[in-house]
Amino acid sequence: MVDAGPGHNRDHAPTYWIGTAGKPPKDDGPVSGDMDVDVVVVGSGYTGLSTAIHLAKEHGIKATVLEANKVAWGCSTRNGGQAQISSGRLKRSQWIQRWGVDVAKKMHGEVAEAFELFNELINSDDIDCDPQTGGHYYIAHRAKVIPKLEKESALLNEVFGYGSRVMGRDELHEKHVKDQEAHGAMWEPDGTSIHAAKLAFSYVKLARKLGAKIHTASPVMGWKIVDGVHHLTTPGGTVRARAVALATAGYTPPGLSGRTKHRLMPILSNSIVTRKLTKSELAECGIQTRSPLTDTRTLRHYYRLLPDNRMQIGSRSAITGEDAENPKHLALLRKGLHRKFPALTEIDLDYSWWGWVDVSHDMMPRICQPDKDESIFYAMGYGGNGVMYSAQAGKRMAQLIAGKGQELDLPIFTSPLPSHGILTPFRRMGQRMMYPYYYLRDEIL
Repeated sequence: MVDAGPGHNRDHAPTYWIGTAGKPPKDDGPVSGDMDVDVVVVGSGYTGLSTAIHLAKEHGIKATVLEANKVAWGCSTRNGGQAQISSGRLKRSQWIQRWGVDVAKKMHGEVAEAFELFNELINSDDIDCDPQTGGHYYIAHRAKVIPKLEKESALLNEVFGYGSRVMGRDELHEKHVKDQEAHGAMWEPDGTSIHAAKLAFSYVKLARKLGAKIHTASPVMGWKIVDGVHHLTTPGGTVRARAVALATAGYTPPGLSGRTKHRLMPILSNSIVTRKLTKSELAECGIQTRSPLTDTRTLRHYYRLLPDNRMQIGSRSAITGEDAENPKHLALLRKGLHRKFPALTEIDLDYSWWGWVDVSHDMMPRICQPDKDESIFYAMGYGGNGVMYSAQAGKRMAQLIAGKGQELDLPIFTSPLPSHGILTPFRRMGQRMMYPYYYLRDEIL
């Protein structure tokens, strides 16, 4: 993260999603001259496109989306394609510790509504993303985790009225998946696997169908406000707008805006996809679900069986982008796959990639207008749980832009992303110290 920005017209990362999504949809090409528009959305990932979609559908505002590279170049075509009833990194019990029961219940209602919106979108005629339902499995990678899962499941059921349940190793292996590390799992009813790039490309088509413009190869290289009007400089011309919405997530350039500078801690995540599994390999792995699976490590593994019978698995990776290609990170991910499914030891890989996850300093996202005197808005900080919630975040940001967000009173709407202040230069140093501790806690202690 030392570049001044994400680049200019860069190709997509070589992900499984890009390799199997087909030809990208048409966009509106680079900005080719100065223009005056109503609202600019910076970033053409899930959040930016959802913002453009909901601005048009619900508020009659046709947004102009600026993308530095190809459409959905960042997180939206590098993730694991897992949709869960969550946003940010905190569990329901941690919501209660931070905000109290009443606010936690309202937050649960928000993510439940978000999942309904996501389901409506992916099941509509406008979206083609290969959805696979069946709930989310939170896999206990060690026996000591089971009591914690039982406690969290009881809280979900008794306080939030949500029908989760805990199953033992025998039931998990017999009916769901033979993860050899697993000592059981907590199952949540809401969990869907999707094709990440197909979802993004469908959002592109829908946004343009509703009147939004999507300009690729148009990075924001300069930004000033003149008499309340935003002047955004791109290689092809200056775009002037009354409001700007930032949806750049883990690829937010430090110099883009003072409102977002050092407000996120981008974390690298690696992902691999195997060749297609044979019938005997499938039988040995015992996967009877294609729903999202996540283990209970702090630096968790997220994995699933894809529709074409390839196995996908991802986890956290290098500390810095400079170290991303170090083969030790790929070896660690392979090791994680092999521990879970010994039959896949040394299996050939068809795809391997990495990308930045937008983790906020307090582990929860923000969808807000940080300064009421400025028409600048942002939605980011999902911590790896943005596939589902980004649709709702875009809807909420559209409400704020349209001046109709008065009822949005949850902390994720009413406070900005926190900063680490004077500790900012030492964040990576802290990360280097914490990763070995997480390993010690998760695997040894």
